[in-house]
Amino acid sequence: MKIAVVNSFMNDAHREKITTAAAQHHMEVAYYKTNDEALPHLSDVDIIYAAATGGGSKLAEAAPNLKWFCSVSAGVDPVLKPGVLPEGCLLSNSSGAYGVTIAEHLVMVTLMLLRRYPEYAEIIRRHEWKNNLPLRSIKDSRVTIVGTGDIGTRYAERIQSFQPAAIVGVSRTGRKRSPVYDEAVKQEELEAYLPKTDILVLCLPGTKETTNMISRERLAMLPDDAFVINVGRGNSIDQAALVEALNAGHLAGAALDVMAKEPIPEGDPLWTAKNVILTPHCSGKMTLAYTRDKTVEMFCEDLEHFVKQEPLEHEVKRDLGY
Repeated sequence: MKIAVVNSFMNDAHREKITTAAAQHHMEVAYYKTNDEALPHLSDVDIIYAAATGGGSKLAEAAPNLKWFCSVSAGVDPVLKPGVLPEGCLLSNSSGAYGVTIAEHLVMVTLMLLRRYPEYAEIIRRHEWKNNLPLRSIKDSRVTIVGTGDIGTRYAERIQSFQPAAIVGVSRTGRKRSPVYDEAVKQEELEAYLPKTDILVLCLPGTKETTNMISRERLAMLPDDAFVINVGRGNSIDQAALVEALNAGHLAGAALDVMAKEPIPEGDPLWTAKNVILTPHCSGKMTLAYTRDKTVEMFCEDLEHFVKQEPLEHEVKRDLGY
């Protein structure tokens, strides 16, 4: 059997770990830094370990004998489109590797919003000296986290020490995944919690159910001094309505690491919206060593399951999209 590893982040230790795991089962491994480099060599590949996002669908389509696509990214929506993966091909992702880095990003932007960083940055840009803006705190704030997987739960664990008034977890099932949540509710119950939310955090995958989940109507249900933070998928928020709410003062601020269109088009009103912190989809990526090491570890663990024809630990449920 043949494995194609398509990743630019691989170091010698990563390659050695994968090569050793594959050799135990007499598998051949080829390493490629880019999709373009890999594409001509996938016709007889059985396993692809690469990002499903950023061109992963082309890799899958170039491998007619593919038996397992292991995505180094958490998001897999591009390869879930009909006809991309061969019939019977397994799909797994690296959800669980990104919680640490994205949770830290969430803590950072939460504090930046509460402590008025966008406004103070503008004050300093104008070479002014004003330091009396009223501040807010995570302490006694009501935090609603939509998406209680690895990312949302790790964020909840970290902010718990700041003593929020409540941490509410919202998910498809409403299951309480961790005692860190004061309440766990289903997505259908979200509207009942929006009017009493100070900080709304979105950690959603890209599925039909999550598209436009935070609609214009739901944004209007938030208090005027609420904050919105999104690290999931850009299409989970009505972005135009969010910009309008920010500029009208209906919301106190927002932090977005994901947008409806990436890169943000030139002239898009999001660029100049009031009190918004924009980051270029960088909260996850492969920029943290822990993330890189964890994804390789997860792949090697599931390689053992694959060889033994056991269920994959990180298999994606096709009907749910994650």
